[in-house]
Amino acid sequence: MATKASRSAARLMMAPAVVLLLGWMLVPLCMTLYFSFKKYLPLRGGDLGWVGFDNYVRFFSSSAFWPSVQATLVIVGGVLAITVVFGILLAILLDQPMWGQGIVRILVIAPFFVMPTVSALVWKNMFMDPVNGLFAHLWKFFGATPVEWLSQASMTSLIIIVAWQWLPFATLILLTAIQSLDSEQLEAAEMDGAPALSRFGYITLPHLSRAITVVVLIQTIFLLSIFAEIFVTTQGSFGTRTLTYLVYQRVLESQNVGLGSAGGIFAVILANIIAIFLMRIVGKNLDA
Repeated sequence: MATKASRSAARLMMAPAVVLLLGWMLVPLCMTLYFSFKKYLPLRGGDLGWVGFDNYVRFFSSSAFWPSVQATLVIVGGVLAITVVFGILLAILLDQPMWGQGIVRILVIAPFFVMPTVSALVWKNMFMDPVNGLFAHLWKFFGATPVEWLSQASMTSLIIIVAWQWLPFATLILLTAIQSLDSEQLEAAEMDGAPALSRFGYITLPHLSRAITVVVLIQTIFLLSIFAEIFVTTQGSFGTRTLTYLVYQRVLESQNVGLGSAGGIFAVILANIIAIFLMRIVGKNLDA
């Protein structure tokens, strides 16, 4: 049994790690908050003084702000819908006995281990190129005009690329959940004459609710900061400029650290609002 002295010793030994972690998280956030109130142009005069909330007003009233928020939410929603739906279907398929099951599972989750930059380059040059891409050859084979994916269907293309990366993660989590489902319950329902669709809707899907919650929560956190795929494919053109990419343009391309920092604070606020919403609405499944 822990005594008061042992508990005090444990707190004392843990204190350096806690202080280090707090500093690791708080220092960048405090610096971003500090620069958001200054007019700081590194290549055009440097620190030009305190400007208060001017950077926030300017960023919020920018014509690019709301389209970037909309693009962010569309990408997050589109990728979540694809990965959850197809993740469930793939998980059910992979749970069935088949020859070479282990190899098939490894191949299905392999895209998750490909770097975002590499996968974006592969999709851009090998699949979606309007001249030499695989899709262009398929379109020509059927007598159709090839689609310039990254300009004519830029948002759809981006959602497909990102969903391809995150689908293995969703499949892996959902497959683990399906394998913990009691097979006797499904057999009993089948013996009672319940059709396959009813067994899925009343037994399998409720059993997967926690796993789906985990997938939605984790993916949303990472998808809000998607950047590499946009940089490699469209560079923010054709309506694919997300809030993260807009901050990058303000800081590096416009060399306006103060304005970009204000955008960064907006991004943090947006991420927290969505996280609170998910924890309150979706996260209830974790307590069920």
